[in-house]
Amino acid sequence: MIKKILIGVGVLFIGFLGFLGYTALFPKSPSTSTSFSHKGLDIKVNYSQPSKRGRLIFGEEKDGALQPYGKYWRLGANAATEITFSKDVTFAGQPVSAGSYRMYAVPGATSFTVGLNSEVGVYFANEEPDYTKDVLTVQVPVMTAPTEIEKFAITFASDSTGINMDFVWDKTMVRVPITIQ
Repeated sequence: MIKKILIGVGVLFIGFLGFLGYTALFPKSPSTSTSFSHKGLDIKVNYSQPSKRGRLIFGEEKDGALQPYGKYWRLGANAATEITFSKDVTFAGQPVSAGSYRMYAVPGATSFTVGLNSEVGVYFANEEPDYTKDVLTVQVPVMTAPTEIEKFAITFASDSTGINMDFVWDKTMVRVPITIQ
């Protein structure tokens, strides 16, 4: 009898380890990073890429939106999104010192609030950050993405005014202008 119980516990334990291994190798929202260099400024963003998978992404909570308007969003999935600047920059018009920051957003229908917070290294960032550690918060307008995007992405491009960091998912695009101080 004890032998059967031990075998059963062993099978459950091996199954659990298999599940952990599978989710580590094939996550639904894989970790990724993007970097950009411009005139001696290096920017790196670490985040996880959730997929749309037929869901309503941004919208009203009553409509079942994955990311409801007015609610904290970690700008991805899993761990908190982190951004690192190698030089002092202006982030949507606000000065930011070189360093690493937790980056988050609060989506709205016409604009997103984007925050940089000094709290870094946060995994399972479902909980809102300690807002007293915010370095800045800015409002940036919502635009329509040129095409529907299945996986959330953070991209960079430069133009004559500086650098544009875009958050793009589904049909929504938010652009944060960045310049070197």
